[in-house]
Amino acid sequence: MPPIRAPRLISPVRTPATAPPPLEGPWAATDTRLDAPLTWRLPSGRGAEDVLVDPAGAVLTGGDDGRIWRWPAGAAPTAVPEQLAETGGRPLGIEQHPDGSLVVCDGVRGLLRVTGDGRVTELATTAGGRPIRVCNNAAVTRDGMIFFTDSSHRFPLADWRRDMLEYRPNGRLLSHDPRTGRTDVVVDRLYFPNGVALTPDESAVLVAETSTHRLLRIPLATAEPAVLADLPAHPDNVSAVGDGTFWLALPSPRLPVLERLLPHPRLRQAADLLPDALQPQPRRYGLVALVDEAGTVLRTLHGPTGAYQMVTGVRQDGDRLWLGSLVEPAVAAVPLR
Repeated sequence: MPPIRAPRLISPVRTPATAPPPLEGPWAATDTRLDAPLTWRLPSGRGAEDVLVDPAGAVLTGGDDGRIWRWPAGAAPTAVPEQLAETGGRPLGIEQHPDGSLVVCDGVRGLLRVTGDGRVTELATTAGGRPIRVCNNAAVTRDGMIFFTDSSHRFPLADWRRDMLEYRPNGRLLSHDPRTGRTDVVVDRLYFPNGVALTPDESAVLVAETSTHRLLRIPLATAEPAVLADLPAHPDNVSAVGDGTFWLALPSPRLPVLERLLPHPRLRQAADLLPDALQPQPRRYGLVALVDEAGTVLRTLHGPTGAYQMVTGVRQDGDRLWLGSLVEPAVAAVPLR
């Protein structure tokens, strides 16, 4: 697939200003255990964006150098993982397929299948007549159907900040049937759709929109999104626990300056032209939340010092919670009790 050509200028829309709600009530920082995680370091690269625990208890992640790493069950934090595969792109979301292979959302190459011997196969690179530009996160049904997000048709993964500044519905939810090889558009015009997880009865998916800081519920029969929650932080990956609850990774609390700029497209266009160091930056703050199928917050875990920052992946394994990050050179874990 040819590399995406990002537009020289963003094309922002005028929209009313919003204001981030405070981290209080169920979002209050009463549990700060994310500031004391154990970490398992990657041998190379950075950005262990997602984390998966397979049926054997092995922990897997992918880094920004295209490599997918695996630690055996019970590995100590000092253990060196084995390299399972190299995608040649940028692995993001990783899920287990019922056939034993891995489903990998690669932000450069599209939807991939990775087998235990390290073989990488492309499952989908286009949908609805349009290239899949930022394959981000996936959920797999019990019979092997894959639902996954394509976050932006205008900007490559490296320019995710530009997509957020533009604030347009440039993303979509897709489906892929490995039995037929068919890839379809389920919902179009989403605002940087990111994490996706199936409800226990597999009748709907929960989807996180990063730009609009919303959690959506999309029934698969109607494909009509409903907003479950307006979150106080920007969400990333979503993972199902299996009991009707879901963990949300939230890499940064919302930034008031960005939301004040929403009614001013020209100012946002000017901000996009500034050097990266002068643009609004995500806060160095660790945050994950447990919600139910209605989006009700049941529990939040915080890391106010940002000891493990930009938490983009989260996965529960018994009494342990595993974390991934877009920027950290390691996966992390904290106890839940």
